[in-house]
Amino acid sequence: MTSPATTVGANGIFDLAVIGGGINGAGIARDAAGRGLSVLLVEQGDLAGGTSSASTKLIHGGLRYLEYYEFRLVRESLAEREVLLRAAPHIIWPLRFVLPYRPGGRPWWMLRAGLFLYDHIGGRHLLPPTRVLDLSEDPAGEPLQPDLRRAFEYSDCWADDARLVVLTARDAADRGADIRPRTKCESARPENGTWTLRLSDGVEERARVLVNAAGPYVSQVLSDVAGHNEPTRVRMVKGSHIVVKRLFAHNRCYILQNPDGRICFAIPYQNDFTLIGTTDEDFRGDPGNVTISGSEIVYLCNAVSEWFRHPVTPADVVWSYAGVRPLRDDGSTKAQETTRDYVLELTGTPPVLSVFGGKITTFRRLAEAAMDRIAPLFPGLKPAWTASASLPGGDFPWDGFAALRDDLLRRFPFLTEATATRLTRAYGTRATEILGDARSLGRVFGADLSEREVDWLVQTEWARTAQDILWRRSKLGPRFAPEDVSALEDHLAARVSS
Repeated sequence: MTSPATTVGANGIFDLAVIGGGINGAGIARDAAGRGLSVLLVEQGDLAGGTSSASTKLIHGGLRYLEYYEFRLVRESLAEREVLLRAAPHIIWPLRFVLPYRPGGRPWWMLRAGLFLYDHIGGRHLLPPTRVLDLSEDPAGEPLQPDLRRAFEYSDCWADDARLVVLTARDAADRGADIRPRTKCESARPENGTWTLRLSDGVEERARVLVNAAGPYVSQVLSDVAGHNEPTRVRMVKGSHIVVKRLFAHNRCYILQNPDGRICFAIPYQNDFTLIGTTDEDFRGDPGNVTISGSEIVYLCNAVSEWFRHPVTPADVVWSYAGVRPLRDDGSTKAQETTRDYVLELTGTPPVLSVFGGKITTFRRLAEAAMDRIAPLFPGLKPAWTASASLPGGDFPWDGFAALRDDLLRRFPFLTEATATRLTRAYGTRATEILGDARSLGRVFGADLSEREVDWLVQTEWARTAQDILWRRSKLGPRFAPEDVSALEDHLAARVSS
């Protein structure tokens, strides 16, 4: 697939230079490119290489945010669930959440009232409403402790977080944006009313507006890169997750209340595993070196063991990951109470727009809000457009996944149902482009990852390393043996250098 030529403004000056290739940076680049602006995006590592691939992988309203009276954020997030579900039904799909009740936690009436509000304030149209479960009869009760009798079940969505970022960047590039992963902005200095950016590859670029979407590095970019001497206004909160072998047979998720007031999710993951998270701990240090601690692993194991018949221990963990959430410091005493809402600040001449906070669910609306802030700087800017636009591969009905998968099986009968499902989930309508005229998968590195798919990821999705592919683009990492990884690395070394 070839992309249109990169669009650069008059005199070689970009309208926007976006620093940060996470979900917010990619979302702003996509929105701006679709409105006719010339856009450069630089990211010091891989796209979604930090916070955006270390999420709980949910598109959700944030049920617990109601306790902190974050009604605007919850309303916007709930509305965005269905917008994103329609835009990317291959990588986002409905998920039912089981909330078991046990005396001593939040009262039954409070849970019922919260879920009633959750069902109604966001304009739910596609997803089914809340219902009450009898755990002695429903299969959801089978893996749980025998004292549990009742539960609520409600709707949210699952998302492949890193693919959401990559596909958003891909759409931006298809609309003319210049996307440059592995390119750090080392300095940005005002010059003749524009920004001059010096990049890590020695290239200099100019832009009218600088967008600081650097996530945990947002304050560092303001001070060290753009030269704004302002106090840090970011509270960095670490969230960690563990993955264990599958704890239950059905495809629903559990949301569990902990004695400390926090909640924990247990989510079906990649068919054979269960994802457990998350924690909330204040973090100090380099966000690029964040790792889960032993105490966090124990905390998460204990949190689910309180609810499941069979306890989970640290020995059961097959993989873990951690990320740093760059939240706007609102003075909250506890990390879990800090707002997940976003704040946009437009300052200086030439202007710099800084993004504080935010979450994956609201990235599209955040991008619209960012464009609203800079619109006066660009007379004649095209109107908002992303609310009804699909992401690459998502141009099919939100409930049409099975039909699309079955069509792929008919076209390529050598595929197993499991492989067809995975390819359709990852690439949607573009899966046929990857397979082309293939009569077999050909060379397979491990699991069902073929050379043809790897080359596609290098060509169209900026993948360069085995980690890019196994832990972000495909999520096949837990299934790869060390020798499989080595074979993949050898192929990529030859492919990328050619």
